[in-house]
Amino acid sequence: MSDDSRFGLRRQVRLSGPLALDGGAALGPVDIAYETYGAMNADGSNVILICHALTGDQYVASDHPSTGKPGWWWRMVGPGKPVDPADYFIICSNVIGSCMGSSGPASVDPATGEPHAMRFPVITIADMVRAQALLLDHLGVDRLCAVIGGSMGGMQALTWPTLFPDRVENCIVIASTARHSAQNIAFHEVGRQAIMADPNWRGGDYYADGRVPSAGLSVARMAAHITYLSEAGLTEKFGRRLQARATKTFGFDADFQVESYLRHQGLSFVERFDANSYLFITRAMDYYDIAEDHGGSLARAFTATKARFCLVSFDTDWLYPTTESRIIVHALHAAGAPASFVELSSPFGHDAFLLECPELNRVVDGFLKGGRA
Repeated sequence: MSDDSRFGLRRQVRLSGPLALDGGAALGPVDIAYETYGAMNADGSNVILICHALTGDQYVASDHPSTGKPGWWWRMVGPGKPVDPADYFIICSNVIGSCMGSSGPASVDPATGEPHAMRFPVITIADMVRAQALLLDHLGVDRLCAVIGGSMGGMQALTWPTLFPDRVENCIVIASTARHSAQNIAFHEVGRQAIMADPNWRGGDYYADGRVPSAGLSVARMAAHITYLSEAGLTEKFGRRLQARATKTFGFDADFQVESYLRHQGLSFVERFDANSYLFITRAMDYYDIAEDHGGSLARAFTATKARFCLVSFDTDWLYPTTESRIIVHALHAAGAPASFVELSSPFGHDAFLLECPELNRVVDGFLKGGRA
């Protein structure tokens, strides 16, 4: 653990709960792993909550303990960057259902002394947000200066003012959506079926002997990773170039560079993520539909909040295309909520918000300082 809050404090807290879940179950106790950067000011007006994406974690701007790689959003969070710990008290927690210290299928059920595995309750995006609210209560945070997230993190950010309209002042939603489409659900189902078809999955009870469903999880990651990229980006980066050979093998090895790249993505992923967590989190995303939770009206979800909103999309993102962000903006305007929107140009597809994008930094910086996107 670092002693300098500028560089992140790694923590875990056990909250008694119980946390009532949308599915009717109750989770308790609730373990939440989180990191903080900076310090809360005297009136608590400088707190920013950052929400991570599907395979992300709490290590938003500090080295990952398993991989040693820099935090997943070091380009956005840090000294001299838009979300600066010199100005803000920054919190990022691992969502429940995940596998980096928060309650999930790999964590131990106190009632049995064994991992929950598939006995862990099915959760929703709203459940993740309610768990974050429990953490903020524990930390003495009454109100958020801002909640920020991209992709699944954007789903959490957008859900915050619908569940806690008096606790959010600003909401920044990047490369995200207000509901999962049939296509989104379809891609997730392919990944889940790959995991469950792996003979090592064994109904999710694979923790005791360490024989994990690596092959299935690797394929799931490969399929999902394709959706994070753009055709133009893939063509520019790989084209049809062969991998470390002059001619085709006329076999099923990784002849093409793009094949080798996807295999590497899959293999590296299984070293840091739990297969059961992948099942639970993708299911939470599939159930996500803010309008459905408010009588079919997306605008109605935001009528109680006084938050300012900033929506950002990318022109090559086909996972959550710009049309999805426009739907949210129209609903916010119909609800009378102040909302600004910008579509940024990038060759990197959905993953653009994680990569070098000076325009995104300028948008976030300007919005946090009171401007419009």
